[in-house]
Amino acid sequence: MLDKEKLITIANTTMPFGKYKGRVLIALPEEYLLWFARKDGFPAGELGELMALTLLIKTEGLEGLVQPLQRR
Repeated sequence: MLDKEKLITIANTTMPFGKYKGRVLIALPEEYLLWFARKDGFPAGELGELMALTLLIKTEGLEGLVQPLQRR
């Protein structure tokens, strides 16, 4: 089950490093998340968990659940 608080976090947390630094996690390209998953895995800690969940959301086509939760 998807936790609403995690969905809100994914909608509003920005990527802290790399090519897509500054983008909110839900806006990261699926290919970028897949690259992380294949390369060395996601970073340790909460960021890695959120990125893995973001990939799951994207591969299942559920971005529509997260996008309305973005703060404007």
